[in-house]
This record gives sequence, structure tokens and C-alpha cells, in this order.
Amino acid sequence: MTTLELHGVHKSYGAVTALHGIHLSVARGSRTAIVGPSGSGKTSLLRIIAGFEAPDAGRVVLQGTVLADGPSIVPAHRRGIGYVPQDGALFPHLSVADNVGFGLDRHAPDRSQRIGELMDMVSLDRAMLQRRPHELSGGQQQRVALARALAQRPQLMLLDEPFSALDTGLRAATRKAVAQLLQAAGITTILVTHDQAEALSFADQVAVMRGGRLAQTGSPLEVYLRPNDPVTATFLGEAVVLPARLSQGWAECALGKLPTGDSTRSGDGLVLLRPEQLQVVPLSGVAAPAEGHPVCAGTVVEADFCGAVCELSVRLDEASGGALVHVHSAGLDAPSAGARVAVSARGSAHVFPAS
Repeated sequence: MTTLELHGVHKSYGAVTALHGIHLSVARGSRTAIVGPSGSGKTSLLRIIAGFEAPDAGRVVLQGTVLADGPSIVPAHRRGIGYVPQDGALFPHLSVADNVGFGLDRHAPDRSQRIGELMDMVSLDRAMLQRRPHELSGGQQQRVALARALAQRPQLMLLDEPFSALDTGLRAATRKAVAQLLQAAGITTILVTHDQAEALSFADQVAVMRGGRLAQTGSPLEVYLRPNDPVTATFLGEAVVLPARLSQGWAECALGKLPTGDSTRSGDGLVLLRPEQLQVVPLSGVAAPAEGHPVCAGTVVEADFCGAVCELSVRLDEASGGALVHVHSAGLDAPSAGARVAVSARGSAHVFPAS
């Protein structure tokens, strides 16, 4: 069952078209990430869902109720939608208690109890209720903003890049905690982000936006391993895209003959491998290849040590086409720049759909 449905949503600002007929379905209780570069239209789409702006055309339907039909819209405060902005937007002059309970009836007898429950829900100590926002860490402020949004028991939660101002370690921990909280509460959630890793780790469904259109929608694994086109592939992470000759479920490319799992395609095409699918070993340690199975040899031209992973750029020899491929190697035993290596691939290569 779906919570939210978008049907042909269009939006223009003067001569600039921000959204070109967006169709999207969000399942009840799921987490959807809308990801794309700056200017792709993702924030415009979120603002239309929230009710802050009206579409020029198209419909927004929440739990069977039409919230927008072209410019005719239900106001934001009547939609039953929670919203957490990028900076939390807490009121600096109010205590944490008053921020969390801002939308609650001040004269309700159970107001204090409800505020305490919300603090428990977002894993914040009730002793913080009398503090002001400036006395909290960035992660604590975001949890207060989330508690405030949860106070109205929303049918849908919208998160507008809420973790982007946090440092790396805190960002990952806060994102995980928020995802677990929303899942436990059964609240349907939409996250807007420009961070590909954040989208893939947070969501059940990823919607990739480009130029005001949805380039692809699917599970995180599907869009990462089977993107629709090279542009989507490279946006979602480092990609090794190679020309190939396709035949009977195999691809002949610079890295040799690789399985594709697609026996319907033949002729020239493009294939995708992710850097973590490639392995390198010192060329001196490679046994003599069997006849007809040449080793793909190359030279490491760049090695970036990143801790657990070392990101390598390897230039294949001219016998293998001279392509530059990117490899993620274990950081402890990665070869250095200038090393001669043999490159091999694990798993299947993804064949891009014919254009």
C-alpha cells in the first residue's frame, strides 16, 4: 500500500523548468531518498510535497487525499506532514521543551508527558529540556528538530538534507539513529540529499534526479549495480565504464571476457564494473596464463591511501587497450604508484540498456 503518489508534477520558475512531469510512488512505512546534484529539482519537489509551493500541473496524493491538483493545493499546516530542514531551524530563544512542544496545545493536560515521550523517542535525556539550542551539539539539535516534527504524529516525514552540517562521524551515527527511529515508529519518510552514500545507506528506495526528471528509481542495490545510463552510474559512485563486444551473455572488453547475465544483447555496447569488483596483484606473482586467457597487465599511476581502502588508478597496457581503470584495494597491502600489476574482475559486468 502506498502513502504518497505523485502524478505528472510540473514546476517552472519563469523560463526555467524545475520539474518535468515527475511520477513517484512511496510505499507506506518505507524510506525513500531523493538524490541528485544541485539544480536537479529535488528541493523543489520536496517543497511541493510539503505544501510550501504549488505545482503548475500534476497531482500530489497522500493516503488517498488529494493535496495538490495543479495550482489548487491544501495548505502546508493541514497536510499532516512533518518537516525537518537542513539546519533544524530551532527557535534560539526557546528552551528545548518549548521547541519540542511548539505545535502542541499549551493548555493540554498531557503536554509535558508528550514532550517527555518525544525526548525518549529520539534518545535525548529529559534533563536537556530546560537547555537552549546553543547549549546542544549539532546532532542533539537535529534530534530536537525531529522530535518537534514528530509531535503532530505525521503521516509522512520530510527530511531536507538534515545531516549535512554535521561532521563525518556524527553524521553517520545520527543518520543511522534517525533511520532506526523512523522505522520503529512506522513513519513513511522522504530524505532529500546530494550525498550518494547517504541515500544508498538510508533508504529502501532511491530516486535519482537529473535535470528536473527522475533518471531512475529502485532499490539502493539496483540503482547502484544496474544503473540506466553511465551518467547515473558515475553520479552514484566511482565507475569503470568500458566499451565491449556482447554475445550470448558475455562481454569482451579491456579486462577480458566477463559474464553479464544478459543473453539478449549482442554487438557493441557499454558495460559497468564498480572499483570494488576489481582486484590487483603484483605482476611478478602471476602464474603464466593459460592459452587464450591473457593477463590484463597495467601500471599503477596513482594511489590514494584512505585508511581501510586505497583508491588506485591503473593504466592498462596497450595490449589491453590502454584504458584507465579505478580499483579499490585493501589499504594495508595496496601497491604504490609505479608498480606493475595484473588486474582481474569479480562478478558480472552490467550492460547498459541500448540508447
